[in-house]
Amino acid sequence: MNDQVVNIRGLHKHFRSAGEDVPVFENFSLSLNAGESLAVMGPSGSGKSTLLNVLSGLEPWSSGSIELFGKEMSPRDDARWASLRRSAIATVFQEANLMPALTLAENLRLRAELAGRESPDVTDWLEKLGLEGLDRRFPDQVSGGQRQRAALAMAFAMVPELILADEPTGSLDRKTAERVADAMFRFQRRNGCPLILATHDPDLAERCGRTLTLNSHG
Repeated sequence: MNDQVVNIRGLHKHFRSAGEDVPVFENFSLSLNAGESLAVMGPSGSGKSTLLNVLSGLEPWSSGSIELFGKEMSPRDDARWASLRRSAIATVFQEANLMPALTLAENLRLRAELAGRESPDVTDWLEKLGLEGLDRRFPDQVSGGQRQRAALAMAFAMVPELILADEPTGSLDRKTAERVADAMFRFQRRNGCPLILATHDPDLAERCGRTLTLNSHG
């Protein structure tokens, strides 16, 4: 069985600015196997968030190939990307993606249901991330940091095959950030789920098995 989850070969990604192509990645390659964790570091504008967006199908790439779970992906196959985001790829970005009309607990249950998972013990997941007693609160009734932690709990609830996390502890104080990181890496190890983590925090990056540092051209 092939345990390679991510395989990027010769990726080129450009943005248009002032009528010119601005390169983000040029001939970029990366592979990641099941159970591995990768920290992506680099200055602002180096492409950390762009890489995660490409791997979640939220941004197209210019040329090169991407294989996920052993299958070639197309930047234009929106239905397939949507299916992967629903059932296999958990994205935890800087802006928590919560449904405002649902409580935190209902957000978790919905995420698990969309992924075809059994209803999780949402109270347990919320407690693990320091959100005990907030299960009936709506997203606008909690802080930004609490919403970020709820978004990570949603990722756990879907039991993904790949986690993409963009600065998941960036808005948290040090003590809370350590608690969240502990929960994230415990989940990742227990489930053998590969993790790609974009971060500016060297302490958080050190907890990953590998580190990739991007420059301004990927």
